[in-house]
Amino acid sequence: MEFEELVRDRRSIRGFRPDPVPKELILEIIEVATFAPSSMNTQPWHFNVITGDALDRIRQGNTERTLAGVKPSREIPVEGAYEGVHRERQVEIAYQLFDAMGIREDKAGRTDWMLRGFRQFDAPVSVVVTYDRSMGLETIGHFDLGAVTYGLCLAAWDRGLGTVINGQGIMQSPVVREFGNIPEDQVIMTCVAMGWPDRDFAANDVRAPRVPATSVTQFVGFDA
Repeated sequence: MEFEELVRDRRSIRGFRPDPVPKELILEIIEVATFAPSSMNTQPWHFNVITGDALDRIRQGNTERTLAGVKPSREIPVEGAYEGVHRERQVEIAYQLFDAMGIREDKAGRTDWMLRGFRQFDAPVSVVVTYDRSMGLETIGHFDLGAVTYGLCLAAWDRGLGTVINGQGIMQSPVVREFGNIPEDQVIMTCVAMGWPDRDFAANDVRAPRVPATSVTQFVGFDA
């Protein structure tokens, strides 16, 4: 695809076909993603690609712990909640998804939808994105991981694969670390559910609205 078409066409995919994704194709996508910029070329990222029985164990562990009321356990500090316009945008996309799936007034349906996130949206592949523990919180490695993860999503979409960046999937990080065999010298940042999009899954047609660039941009020193 042309770059602008690729960027505008990509969207988060939350329903996948069960078909496996070739290991060679995933490696190709990761190789493209690693051309993302990083602070002083530190390249602090790692990709732990999980499928099969190991991924099923993560799904099961995430779900069981969540239903048992175990508090989220992320390896990166996450405090507070979104407020104001940012919360409004969260609610807006949630309602779009609920309406697409016909579950806005269906409490059980919304609960299952929440659990889908902990199940990695039932995708055949989960890419757990981590960074070197030696980087510490004092660096801007988190920024670098955001860049490489976006590159991963774009490269996958360009090859016909769907993705969704999935914070729920690593909220029970001890489960992910155990069954994903994550090395101790890596910190779990997020995960990306990946697979072939299910074209009949209604939520896959939802496109998150974007605010106009003029509302988030300031020009200083220009003549006009």
